Amino acid sequence: MKEPAVSADPTLAFETDCHLFDGCGFPAPGLHSFMFEPLWGDADGNGFYFNKPMLLALLGSIIIVGFFWAAFARPKVVPGKLQMIAEAGYDFVRRGVVYETIGKKEGEKYVPLAVSLFFFIWMLNLWSIVPVASFPVTSIIAYPAILAAIVYVTWVSLTFKRHGFVGAFKNFTGYDKSLGAVLPLSMTIELASNLLVRPFTHAVRLFANMFAGHTLLLLFTIASWYMLNGIGIAYSAVSFVMVIVMTAFELFIQAVQAYVFVLLTCTFIQGALAEHH
Repeated sequence: MKEPAVSADPTLAFETDCHLFDGCGFPAPGLHSFMFEPLWGDADGNGFYFNKPMLLALLGSIIIVGFFWAAFARPKVVPGKLQMIAEAGYDFVRRGVVYETIGKKEGEKYVPLAVSLFFFIWMLNLWSIVPVASFPVTSIIAYPAILAAIVYVTWVSLTFKRHGFVGAFKNFTGYDKSLGAVLPLSMTIELASNLLVRPFTHAVRLFANMFAGHTLLLLFTIASWYMLNGIGIAYSAVSFVMVIVMTAFELFIQAVQAYVFVLLTCTFIQGALAEHH
Protein backbone atom coordinates (compact mmCIF):
# COMPACT_ATOMS: atom_id res chain seq x y z
CA MET A 1 0.00 0.00 0.00
CA LYS A 2 1.21 3.45 -0.83
CA GLU A 3 1.19 5.83 2.16
CA PRO A 4 0.25 9.51 1.67
CA ALA A 5 2.92 12.05 2.40
CA VAL A 6 2.37 13.78 5.75
CA SER A 7 4.71 16.45 7.05
CA ALA A 8 4.75 19.23 9.61
CA ASP A 9 4.03 21.72 6.84
CA PRO A 10 0.53 22.37 5.48
CA THR A 11 -0.66 19.51 3.30
CA LEU A 12 -1.11 21.07 -0.12
CA ALA A 13 -2.10 19.42 -3.38
CA PHE A 14 1.40 19.42 -4.83
CA GLU A 15 2.96 17.82 -1.74
CA THR A 16 1.70 14.33 -2.47
CA ASP A 17 1.82 12.15 -5.58
CA CYS A 18 -1.13 10.12 -4.35
CA HIS A 19 -4.13 9.85 -6.70
CA LEU A 20 -7.48 8.11 -6.79
CA PHE A 21 -7.23 4.47 -8.02
CA ASP A 22 -3.51 4.38 -7.10
CA GLY A 23 -4.17 2.22 -4.07
CA CYS A 24 -3.53 4.91 -1.49
CA GLY A 25 -5.85 6.71 0.90
CA PHE A 26 -7.00 10.30 0.69
CA PRO A 27 -4.39 12.55 2.41
CA ALA A 28 -6.95 14.57 4.36
CA PRO A 29 -5.91 17.80 6.07
CA GLY A 30 -5.75 17.78 9.86
CA LEU A 31 -3.92 19.34 12.77
CA HIS A 32 -0.63 18.60 11.02
CA SER A 33 -1.71 21.14 8.39
CA PHE A 34 -1.36 23.86 11.03
CA MET A 35 2.03 22.79 12.38
CA PHE A 36 5.34 24.03 11.02
CA GLU A 37 8.97 23.17 11.30
CA PRO A 38 10.96 26.12 12.68
CA LEU A 39 12.82 28.28 10.19
CA TRP A 40 15.35 29.01 12.93
CA GLY A 41 15.89 27.28 16.25
CA ASP A 42 13.90 24.22 17.31
CA ALA A 43 10.76 23.35 19.21
CA ASP A 44 12.77 22.23 22.28
CA GLY A 45 13.80 25.80 23.02
CA ASN A 46 17.36 25.54 21.73
CA GLY A 47 18.13 28.80 19.98
CA PHE A 48 15.76 31.44 18.68
CA TYR A 49 12.50 29.77 17.58
CA PHE A 50 10.94 31.31 14.48
CA ASN A 51 8.48 29.62 12.13
CA LYS A 52 6.37 30.43 9.07
CA PRO A 53 3.33 31.93 10.87
CA MET A 54 5.69 34.22 12.82
CA LEU A 55 7.31 35.30 9.57
CA LEU A 56 3.92 36.01 8.00
CA ALA A 57 2.83 38.01 11.07
CA LEU A 58 6.03 40.06 10.87
CA LEU A 59 5.68 40.63 7.14
CA GLY A 60 2.02 41.55 7.63
CA SER A 61 3.00 44.19 10.20
CA ILE A 62 5.63 45.63 7.87
CA ILE A 63 3.18 45.74 4.95
CA ILE A 64 0.48 47.55 6.97
CA VAL A 65 2.91 50.07 8.48
CA GLY A 66 4.59 50.59 5.12
CA PHE A 67 1.26 51.11 3.35
CA PHE A 68 0.00 53.79 5.73
CA TRP A 69 3.42 55.41 5.92
CA ALA A 70 3.59 55.69 2.16
CA ALA A 71 0.00 56.97 2.00
CA PHE A 72 0.28 59.64 4.71
CA ALA A 73 3.99 60.56 4.80
CA ARG A 74 3.30 63.51 2.50
CA PRO A 75 -0.48 64.03 2.54
CA LYS A 76 -1.99 66.19 -0.18
CA VAL A 77 -5.16 68.27 -0.24
CA VAL A 78 -6.11 66.47 -3.44
CA PRO A 79 -5.15 62.90 -2.52
CA GLY A 80 -3.48 60.50 -4.92
CA LYS A 81 -4.73 56.94 -5.41
CA LEU A 82 -2.74 55.46 -2.50
CA GLN A 83 -3.76 58.21 -0.09
CA MET A 84 -7.37 57.94 -1.22
CA ILE A 85 -7.46 54.19 -0.54
CA ALA A 86 -5.82 54.65 2.86
CA GLU A 87 -8.20 57.45 3.80
CA ALA A 88 -11.20 55.38 2.73
CA GLY A 89 -10.07 52.44 4.90
CA TYR A 90 -9.27 54.66 7.86
CA ASP A 91 -12.56 56.54 7.55
CA PHE A 92 -14.53 53.29 7.27
CA VAL A 93 -13.25 52.10 10.64
CA ARG A 94 -13.46 55.54 12.26
CA ARG A 95 -16.99 56.45 11.16
CA GLY A 96 -18.52 53.07 10.45
CA VAL A 97 -17.31 51.30 13.59
CA VAL A 98 -15.87 53.62 16.26
CA TYR A 99 -18.22 56.59 15.92
CA GLU A 100 -21.27 54.37 15.48
CA THR A 101 -20.43 52.33 18.59
CA ILE A 102 -18.68 54.69 21.02
CA GLY A 103 -19.65 58.08 19.65
CA LYS A 104 -17.52 60.80 18.05
CA LYS A 105 -16.53 62.66 21.22
CA GLU A 106 -15.47 59.65 23.30
CA GLY A 107 -14.42 57.44 20.42
CA GLU A 108 -11.86 59.64 18.66
CA LYS A 109 -9.02 58.62 20.97
CA TYR A 110 -9.67 54.93 20.27
CA VAL A 111 -9.64 55.23 16.48
CA PRO A 112 -5.89 54.37 16.17
CA LEU A 113 -6.41 51.17 18.19
CA ALA A 114 -9.43 50.13 16.12
CA VAL A 115 -7.75 50.90 12.78
CA SER A 116 -4.58 49.04 13.79
CA LEU A 117 -6.53 45.96 14.90
CA PHE A 118 -8.72 45.91 11.81
CA PHE A 119 -5.98 46.11 9.20
CA PHE A 120 -3.55 43.89 11.11
CA ILE A 121 -6.15 41.11 11.52
CA TRP A 122 -7.30 41.50 7.92
CA MET A 123 -3.73 41.18 6.67
CA LEU A 124 -3.09 38.07 8.79
CA ASN A 125 -6.29 36.56 7.39
CA LEU A 126 -5.43 37.45 3.79
CA TRP A 127 -2.26 35.35 3.85
CA SER A 128 -4.57 32.35 3.40
CA ILE A 129 -5.13 33.12 -0.29
CA VAL A 130 -1.70 34.56 -1.11
CA PRO A 131 0.37 32.09 -3.20
CA VAL A 132 3.35 30.55 -1.37
CA ALA A 133 2.12 31.90 1.99
CA SER A 134 -1.20 30.00 1.77
CA PHE A 135 -1.89 30.18 5.49
CA PRO A 136 -4.09 32.41 7.70
CA VAL A 137 -2.00 33.31 10.74
CA THR A 138 -5.11 33.81 12.87
CA SER A 139 -5.96 30.10 12.49
CA ILE A 140 -3.37 29.55 15.24
CA ILE A 141 -5.10 30.38 18.53
CA ALA A 142 -2.08 32.18 20.03
CA TYR A 143 -2.47 35.19 17.71
CA PRO A 144 -6.20 35.89 18.32
CA ALA A 145 -5.60 35.21 22.04
CA ILE A 146 -2.90 37.88 22.28
CA LEU A 147 -5.04 40.41 20.39
CA ALA A 148 -8.04 39.61 22.60
CA ALA A 149 -5.80 39.98 25.68
CA ILE A 150 -4.76 43.47 24.54
CA VAL A 151 -8.43 44.43 24.19
CA TYR A 152 -9.26 42.80 27.54
CA VAL A 153 -6.57 44.72 29.44
CA THR A 154 -7.62 47.97 27.75
CA TRP A 155 -11.28 47.40 28.56
CA VAL A 156 -10.78 46.36 32.22
CA SER A 157 -8.27 49.11 33.02
CA LEU A 158 -10.51 51.70 31.34
CA THR A 159 -13.50 50.50 33.39
CA PHE A 160 -11.60 50.90 36.67
CA LYS A 161 -10.21 54.27 35.60
CA ARG A 162 -13.61 55.64 34.64
CA HIS A 163 -15.74 54.25 37.49
CA GLY A 164 -13.40 53.39 40.34
CA PHE A 165 -13.40 50.03 42.12
CA VAL A 166 -17.03 50.04 43.28
CA GLY A 167 -18.35 51.40 40.00
CA ALA A 168 -16.30 48.91 37.98
CA PHE A 169 -17.61 46.06 40.13
CA LYS A 170 -21.17 47.16 39.43
CA ASN A 171 -20.33 47.48 35.74
CA PHE A 172 -18.89 43.96 35.53
CA THR A 173 -21.67 42.34 37.59
CA GLY A 174 -24.65 44.24 36.17
CA TYR A 175 -25.66 45.25 39.68
CA ASP A 176 -29.35 46.10 39.91
CA LYS A 177 -30.90 46.06 43.39
CA SER A 178 -34.38 45.83 41.87
CA LEU A 179 -33.66 42.17 41.07
CA GLY A 180 -34.14 41.32 44.73
CA ALA A 181 -33.43 37.72 45.76
CA VAL A 182 -31.96 36.70 42.40
CA LEU A 183 -29.39 39.51 42.49
CA PRO A 184 -26.49 37.35 43.83
CA LEU A 185 -27.06 34.73 41.13
CA SER A 186 -27.40 37.38 38.43
CA MET A 187 -24.20 39.13 39.57
CA THR A 188 -22.26 35.85 39.60
CA ILE A 189 -23.36 34.96 36.08
CA GLU A 190 -22.63 38.47 34.77
CA LEU A 191 -19.19 38.55 36.42
CA ALA A 192 -18.20 35.19 34.92
CA SER A 193 -19.64 36.18 31.54
CA ASN A 194 -17.81 39.50 31.41
CA LEU A 195 -14.42 38.61 32.87
CA LEU A 196 -14.06 34.99 31.70
CA VAL A 197 -16.38 34.10 28.83
CA ARG A 198 -16.21 37.41 26.95
CA PRO A 199 -12.42 37.45 26.27
CA PHE A 200 -12.49 33.72 25.48
CA THR A 201 -15.22 34.01 22.86
CA HIS A 202 -13.60 37.17 21.46
CA ALA A 203 -10.47 35.18 20.60
CA VAL A 204 -12.14 31.88 19.64
CA ARG A 205 -14.62 33.48 17.22
CA LEU A 206 -11.79 34.74 15.01
CA PHE A 207 -9.67 31.62 15.42
CA ALA A 208 -12.47 29.11 14.74
CA ASN A 209 -13.70 30.85 11.59
CA MET A 210 -10.24 31.06 10.06
CA PHE A 211 -9.33 27.51 11.13
CA ALA A 212 -12.49 26.08 9.59
CA GLY A 213 -12.18 28.15 6.42
CA HIS A 214 -8.58 27.12 5.82
CA THR A 215 -9.40 23.46 6.48
CA LEU A 216 -12.19 23.52 3.87
CA LEU A 217 -9.97 25.27 1.36
CA LEU A 218 -7.25 22.66 1.91
CA LEU A 219 -9.79 19.85 1.64
CA PHE A 220 -11.04 20.87 -1.80
CA THR A 221 -7.54 21.75 -3.03
CA ILE A 222 -6.16 18.35 -2.06
CA ALA A 223 -9.25 16.59 -3.44
CA SER A 224 -8.78 18.35 -6.81
CA TRP A 225 -5.32 16.85 -7.09
CA TYR A 226 -6.20 13.48 -5.57
CA MET A 227 -9.04 12.79 -8.04
CA LEU A 228 -7.06 13.96 -11.07
CA ASN A 229 -6.77 10.42 -12.42
CA GLY A 230 -8.89 8.42 -14.86
CA ILE A 231 -12.63 8.89 -14.49
CA GLY A 232 -11.95 10.90 -11.34
CA ILE A 233 -11.03 13.91 -13.53
CA ALA A 234 -14.73 14.82 -13.73
CA TYR A 235 -14.93 14.91 -9.92
CA SER A 236 -11.65 16.80 -9.80
CA ALA A 237 -13.14 19.56 -11.95
CA VAL A 238 -16.08 19.93 -9.57
CA SER A 239 -13.70 20.08 -6.62
CA PHE A 240 -11.61 22.73 -8.37
CA VAL A 241 -14.72 24.85 -8.88
CA MET A 242 -15.29 24.57 -5.14
CA VAL A 243 -11.72 25.78 -4.57
CA ILE A 244 -12.55 28.95 -6.52
CA VAL A 245 -15.85 29.36 -4.68
CA MET A 246 -14.22 28.82 -1.28
CA THR A 247 -11.44 31.27 -2.12
CA ALA A 248 -14.00 33.96 -2.95
CA PHE A 249 -15.96 33.11 0.19
CA GLU A 250 -12.77 33.29 2.27
CA LEU A 251 -12.08 36.78 0.94
CA PHE A 252 -15.45 37.85 2.30
CA ILE A 253 -15.05 36.05 5.64
CA GLN A 254 -11.56 37.44 6.19
CA ALA A 255 -12.83 41.01 6.04
CA VAL A 256 -15.95 40.20 8.08
CA GLN A 257 -13.95 38.61 10.89
CA ALA A 258 -11.64 41.62 11.11
CA TYR A 259 -14.72 43.86 11.23
CA VAL A 260 -16.46 41.76 13.91
CA PHE A 261 -13.36 41.66 16.11
CA VAL A 262 -13.03 45.45 16.00
CA LEU A 263 -16.78 45.97 16.43
CA LEU A 264 -16.74 43.87 19.60
CA THR A 265 -13.67 45.76 20.79
CA CYS A 266 -15.52 49.05 20.43
CA THR A 267 -18.59 47.57 22.13
CA PHE A 268 -16.45 46.59 25.13
CA ILE A 269 -14.92 50.07 25.31
CA GLN A 270 -18.34 51.69 25.03
CA GLY A 271 -19.53 49.53 27.94
CA ALA A 272 -16.53 50.63 30.00
CA LEU A 273 -17.28 54.29 29.34
CA ALA A 274 -21.04 54.07 29.91
CA GLU A 275 -22.43 55.25 33.23
CA HIS A 276 -23.94 52.50 35.36
CA HIS A 277 -27.45 53.16 36.61
